[in-house]
Amino acid sequence: MYRDKEWDLKGGSTARAAIKKVDLDPEAVLVVRNGQLVTDDTILAEEDEVKLIAVISGGLGGYCKGGG
Repeated sequence: MYRDKEWDLKGGSTARAAIKKVDLDPEAVLVVRNGQLVTDDTILAEEDEVKLIAVISGGLGGYCKGGG
């Protein structure tokens, strides 16, 4: 499930391959399988429940105040 969308995929592929198959950017989501965060090289089984979570980043935008 990702943003209220659901897909049925066959097991045996990596999380990264499954993300690409549903046209999402693997760098933009985290994979949670059966309630645990996994890496994108994890092999998924057909009975796994997988949730994709959007990655959100932020920061200071490179601002740096120098002294001297």
